[in-house]
Amino acid sequence: MFDAFERAVAFRYLRARKGERFVSIVALFSLVGITLGVATLIIVTSVMNGFRADLMNRIIGLNGHLTIQPERGRALEGYEAILARLGSIGGIAQAAPVVEGQVLLTAPSGGAAAAQLRGLPPEALRARPAIQRALRVGSLDAFDAEDSVVMGWRLAQRMRVQTGDSVTLLLPQARGGDFTTAPRQRTMTVVATIDLGMPEYDGRTIFVPLPTAQALFNLGDAVSQVEILVADPSRIAPVTTAVRATFAGQPLRITDWQGANSSIYAAVVVERKVMFLILTLIVVVAAFNIISSLTMLVKDKGRDIAILRTMGARRGAVLRIFILCGATIGCGGTLAGFALGLGVATNFPALRNGLAWLEETGLFGAELRFLMQLPSVVEPGEVAVIVAMGFGLSLLATLWPSWRAARIDPAEALRHG
Repeated sequence: MFDAFERAVAFRYLRARKGERFVSIVALFSLVGITLGVATLIIVTSVMNGFRADLMNRIIGLNGHLTIQPERGRALEGYEAILARLGSIGGIAQAAPVVEGQVLLTAPSGGAAAAQLRGLPPEALRARPAIQRALRVGSLDAFDAEDSVVMGWRLAQRMRVQTGDSVTLLLPQARGGDFTTAPRQRTMTVVATIDLGMPEYDGRTIFVPLPTAQALFNLGDAVSQVEILVADPSRIAPVTTAVRATFAGQPLRITDWQGANSSIYAAVVVERKVMFLILTLIVVVAAFNIISSLTMLVKDKGRDIAILRTMGARRGAVLRIFILCGATIGCGGTLAGFALGLGVATNFPALRNGLAWLEETGLFGAELRFLMQLPSVVEPGEVAVIVAMGFGLSLLATLWPSWRAARIDPAEALRHG
């Protein structure tokens, strides 16, 4: 696109000579502006993605991404048929029956606490990646026994129990409003503890085998719900649509995690888009700086352009020379911002170590602790959009000054130069 002559002239114009340093300084500021704008966009979007992922983990927690519950009543009958029909829907990583309810736990040590009981088939519990990653003490292999229980480690700590210890599950029985009936109880053995890093789950959740939970709540062969895990929770809408179409007309309530937490999720999406739009203005301002620097360069080189035209250079050549000048500034700044932003966003652990060292020196206060806790998730698609936007704005910013340079009349420029 650019021949050797055009490249030589363009790079010559970008190098400052005596008396031309102001134009070069403005061009340098334009490059720095593009660099900082692109880098800031990449870093902030990565941090926002990290916060979104963290929020998703806290919202979803140990729950399924999609749940199927009975429209009326508390028991879901015939869940085997539901599981069979779910097997034909793509995008589903796991579908499992679940029994859920509140129980009271007591321990021989004297500890007692209310707990959220979740009954799952042993193979389903072991297949959940979140449970595998959260395993702290013990083994999930022993979860096959009907008297086995897996506890959140905060709950186990509060009750002063360890793996191998026994706990008693108490479930009140009310008949006709009479709560004097002796509660159902069952002695269980703690086989493992899990640490999800979320106190709301680690401090009150226990898992028992599905048959044990069904017996405790007198459900027979029924369950509370069917939980579905999908391969990508952020793209659950197509799976939800497919599941609803499969069970259309049946007395079932189908809810995904986005619908159950619609207000929170909508707020996160809006905040993310607004933040992206605001930070894009930094790149736009830097693009305007390219326009101003190129306009000043054209004004400064008016006599040189006239001489080039009289020596045979066509308007297209002059146009391409100044486009190359602006593209070098804009695209160079975009590439530098891409390297800087990606380097920071993908190396947050190393930066946390540096911030920890700064805090230890006493130069900065406790405000650094917030920065050390920032999550970061880089999405290649978003980075590609940011880089493409940087390139696009940079090239668009060169068009008007370059067109003005190509329209300069040699006679007028030499007469008034």
